[in-house]
Amino acid sequence: MLIECSNITKTFQGIPLLKDITFKIDDHDKIAVIGVNGAGKTTILNILTGQESYDSGDLFKSKELTIGYLKQQHDLDMNKTIYDCTLDVFQPLIQIENRMRELELKMSEDYSDIVMNEYDDLSHRFQQQDGFSYPSKIVGVLKGMGFLEEEFQQKVYELSGGQKTRLALAKLLLEEPKLLVLDEPTNHLDSEAIRFLESYLKSYKNALIIVSHDRYFIDTISNKIIEIENGKSHIYQCDYEAYSIQKRTQRAIDLKHYINQQKEIKKIQDSIDTLKSFNREKSIKRAESKEKQLAKIELFDKPENLPSAITVQFHPAIESGYDVLKVSDLTMKYDDIVFKHCSFDIKKGDRVAIIGENGIGKTTLFKAIVGKLPIHHGKIRFGAHVEMAYYDQEHESLDQTKTIFKEISDAFPKMTNQEIRSTLAMFNFRGDDVFKDIAVLSGGEKGRVVLTEVLLKQANLLILDEPTNHLDISSKEVLEDALNSFEGTILFISHDRYFINKVATRVIEIQKEQTISYQGNYDSYIAQKIPDVHKEIRVINENKKRQIIDNKTRNEIKKIERMIDTLEKDIINLKNQLHDNEIINDYKKYNQITDEIDEKEIELMNMMEKWEELQK
Repeated sequence: MLIECSNITKTFQGIPLLKDITFKIDDHDKIAVIGVNGAGKTTILNILTGQESYDSGDLFKSKELTIGYLKQQHDLDMNKTIYDCTLDVFQPLIQIENRMRELELKMSEDYSDIVMNEYDDLSHRFQQQDGFSYPSKIVGVLKGMGFLEEEFQQKVYELSGGQKTRLALAKLLLEEPKLLVLDEPTNHLDSEAIRFLESYLKSYKNALIIVSHDRYFIDTISNKIIEIENGKSHIYQCDYEAYSIQKRTQRAIDLKHYINQQKEIKKIQDSIDTLKSFNREKSIKRAESKEKQLAKIELFDKPENLPSAITVQFHPAIESGYDVLKVSDLTMKYDDIVFKHCSFDIKKGDRVAIIGENGIGKTTLFKAIVGKLPIHHGKIRFGAHVEMAYYDQEHESLDQTKTIFKEISDAFPKMTNQEIRSTLAMFNFRGDDVFKDIAVLSGGEKGRVVLTEVLLKQANLLILDEPTNHLDISSKEVLEDALNSFEGTILFISHDRYFINKVATRVIEIQKEQTISYQGNYDSYIAQKIPDVHKEIRVINENKKRQIIDNKTRNEIKKIERMIDTLEKDIINLKNQLHDNEIINDYKKYNQITDEIDEKEIELMNMMEKWEELQK
């Protein structure tokens, strides 16, 4: 165990932010901390790393613990080069290497046992610490972070903020601390650098804890989720995809418990008010007794980030023909050519993600398709009965002088007030929020208004440019559900790989001089674009490992496999019980079962670790 937090609390200006943060970090853990904006995720990282204090609770750290923390402010030496900054990590090795060179010179002039013994000792330490490979490690990590070799001698003060972040991250990866702490590490990284980081962290030999809004990154890296909700920590021993499924079920159960308890509290309070209204000694005593009963109730927190209970179906007004859109040999240019020879077909029902390097012209392509930019060469043709709705990431379609409600009611005058409110509630505009002026909205709020308009237009072709930008996770989930139930055709640009995985049935990659189409979602695209060339080698190595396992180890593995099988069945049975109405309506029984599930899942993780150890 590296760190254990127990009942950590923290307040800001008298307002509780963290009420009960309890979890532990073991060696090799890959943990993602998630929660709504303002939940206190970065505060937790700051507490773990000693950057901030906490009010109460216990925080234990192992004596052997070393921490590397990627935060917003970097302590890089501005006058050093990129390469020299990373070279600092290996100064102890460089000192050993320099001393070895000195001893080699001495031995060539005057051999002695003392010199030879020191040289042998240093040589052994140098090899043990993999001293011969540190220059290639530096080059590999810097290139992985997107630096070209010709940039290695550039001074740090010349770098942009994003480049400095990438350099700070490169240094941390090379340091290989016992615990790597990363706050939004994918910010400022292009897709290639993100893939490199994912690959590096998946095989990272020590523990790491990350805060990230990139659901695909979390899903790829983590084996444990710590969710912060209402100031409390909740642990899920799984990846993000499994967490998302469990959370939806759990959220519904928590909400039911909360609503039932609120009804019970109201019932007791009404009884108290009635008894007091009689203004008699006996009734007042009974009211006081009920007040004590009310005070003893342990209140359920209202679940955060609740999705709207209202669902609105977005149907196209008319059906398009089978051929929806054909782009033929398209060339777009400003001062210079952006891309050329861009060709693809879109058929009815397709949900196509457009991807490509930054600056390749994806938004330019969309503006050409919707008629906002002239084309230099080629053709864009729509099929029969195609009606289009366009989501512009700059939100230029919004009238800044209107309120949200007025914007929607003017665009769709046949909608009733209740229908407008219901639709806006899907994207978390509730109560008086609908009367906010568009001029004062954040980028994310404006995006949600435009998405509402786009979906209400009843078009049969949606063209969406980065629709998830600035959306929180709950709004992304609402959009994913709406698009997956949409009966028309969708063409969209997105950097959100999790969103692409959820929505896309095809991926089209725009390159400088060609377009390539891949069937399936983002995972399918990666599998086709970057085939696993090492797969065969891994299979051979695994077969060799199996051949040298002795009988005793093999028997131990079988025994553990039987225990794993039993535990998995027990967990499934217990989780099935959680759907029983009797259990759902009895929070004590429900909590007992969830505690038992947690215990068995921890035991299962321990068994899996033992199984993996025996496979080595």
